Amino acid sequence: MRALSFAPLRRRLAGVCSAVAVLALSAQPVMAQEVLRDAETEALFRDMSAPLIKAAGLDPRNVDIVLLNDGSINAFVAGGQAVYLHSGLIGAADNINEVQGVVAHELGHITGGHVISTAGSKPATGITLLSLLLGGLAAAAGSADAGLGVFMAGQQAALGSYLAFSRAQESQADAAGAQFLSKAGISGRGSLDFFKKLQNQEFRYGFTRNADAEFYSTHPMTADRLTTLQDTYEHDPAWNTPMDPQLQARFVRVKAKLYGYLAEPQDTLRAYPDYLQDAPAHYARAYAYHKEALMDKALAEVDAMLRQLPDDPYALELKGQVLLESGQPADAIPPLRRATQLTGNNPLIATTFGHALLATEDKANFAEAERVLKAAVAKDRENPFAWYQLGVVYEAEGDTPRARLASAEQQLMQMQLPEAARSAQAAEDGLPKGSPDWLRAQDIAMSAQAMMERQRKKK
Repeated sequence: MRALSFAPLRRRLAGVCSAVAVLALSAQPVMAQEVLRDAETEALFRDMSAPLIKAAGLDPRNVDIVLLNDGSINAFVAGGQAVYLHSGLIGAADNINEVQGVVAHELGHITGGHVISTAGSKPATGITLLSLLLGGLAAAAGSADAGLGVFMAGQQAALGSYLAFSRAQESQADAAGAQFLSKAGISGRGSLDFFKKLQNQEFRYGFTRNADAEFYSTHPMTADRLTTLQDTYEHDPAWNTPMDPQLQARFVRVKAKLYGYLAEPQDTLRAYPDYLQDAPAHYARAYAYHKEALMDKALAEVDAMLRQLPDDPYALELKGQVLLESGQPADAIPPLRRATQLTGNNPLIATTFGHALLATEDKANFAEAERVLKAAVAKDRENPFAWYQLGVVYEAEGDTPRARLASAEQQLMQMQLPEAARSAQAAEDGLPKGSPDWLRAQDIAMSAQAMMERQRKKK
């Protein structure tokens, strides 16, 4: 998790909105949300979801589990093979088994093709899992005094057809998710526990079952889902299978790390007081102190963690980040180099390592920075910060055409389309004709122009 920064998810989700943005005030368009990228978190997501993805008949290399910076308890799919988890869901989950239950459900949406595309002015939509107030808000939207203007006279029948369709999809995803958990040998206890959390939220917000609420809800009522799933899971051979202790330990770390990163420092220090001396507590407090610019205290927490786990690549990464962002890039290089090595050149960690090498302003480090950053973008092209840093290297070396090409890559990912087109054209003019970089510059220029044209047509 790059300290105090967010990576916007735009290119991958251009034009896609959350399924219930029209119906539920709590749902946000995906374009308005930001991605939290962290090497440790993404490694956990890959490992905990791989058995489920295989059970769903998909290739784990082609399915992304993406963490969004959103405090609500939600998860959804929005086209393609990607599952989006809100940070609030991770905070609400007590264990990794609960998260696996949510992911299994969302994979059911993917394998079921449950993303609706309608003609005319209606956008492509994502299917959400846990919009807790959806039924009540949709009912309010249908009333004459709601003021939302989304339903007109005579549209109730059409609304009912849509919602019934969505309820059917949710039931299908529940059934598919149960199958995937069973096939992967993972207990459904976590899935049931999480649904009970949702039921408690319904009670908390006063959402009660009645005919109108059931009609307007796009999901089967939580009580019905619990009854159906409990019977299914309790008769499954995996029901008494214990959760993976290593995955659970990693989840506890990631949850603490995320809390320290997102919460107010004083809240973090209350949740993880000094008498807690395990790795998750050190993690959380290190982020809290780092956010308060108390670098000595942040480093003390990381060093305490490293005394327990001297070759932990993610603790080394955090130490390098703290040193780098406190103006000590030369001191940041050894822990970041080691973290990069231990993770097999993880592109997110390698990008921070490359940044540290450049931040020394020592030209003797630039050749290594170029190698590290080129390896990072080769593994993960959708990393705008890595492209920016690579552009800095090329500019320092006097290779202006490739610096412009790196800028074009970054700008295209950030949907800065006019700038991407201009940078790509400038790169193309200076690169050897027919070379791979020249062809890539052409591709970017054409992609940017095509996207701008589509935007103009939508206006």
